[in-house]
Amino acid sequence: MAKTRANPARSCPVAAFQKMISGKYKLRIVWDLKDGPRRYGEIRSGLLRGTEGSAEITPRVLSRELKALTESGLVDRKDFGEVPPKVEYRLTRKGKSFVPVVAAIREWGERNLSETAALVDAAE
Repeated sequence: MAKTRANPARSCPVAAFQKMISGKYKLRIVWDLKDGPRRYGEIRSGLLRGTEGSAEITPRVLSRELKALTESGLVDRKDFGEVPPKVEYRLTRKGKSFVPVVAAIREWGERNLSETAALVDAAE
C-alpha cells in the first residue's frame, strides 16, 4: 500500500498563508487597495510609485497577481461591462481583515530594515 502525503498547505495554516500571499506584488496590491477600490491602471501606477531604475511590473504579471488574489478571496473584481472596459478591484471582508497583518509587516520593515540600510550605506 502506497503512502499518501498530506498537502502541507492544508495541514499547516502558515504554509497555506504563505502560498496565498506568495508573489512579488500581492502584499503591495492589498496595501494599495486598503484605501478603497482601484482600477487596473491605478493599481499599476501605485506599484510603480517609489521604484528605482527600470523596475516595472508587466501587464501579464499584474493580471496574474490580481487573478490569484481574486481566487483566494482577498480581492473582488467588478466588471462594469462598458466599452472601453472598466474594471475595479476592491478588498473583500477577508481582504480587509488582512490589512492589519500587512501593516504589521510594514512597521516591522520600517523599524528593522532601515537600520540595515543605514549600516550598508555607512559601509559603502
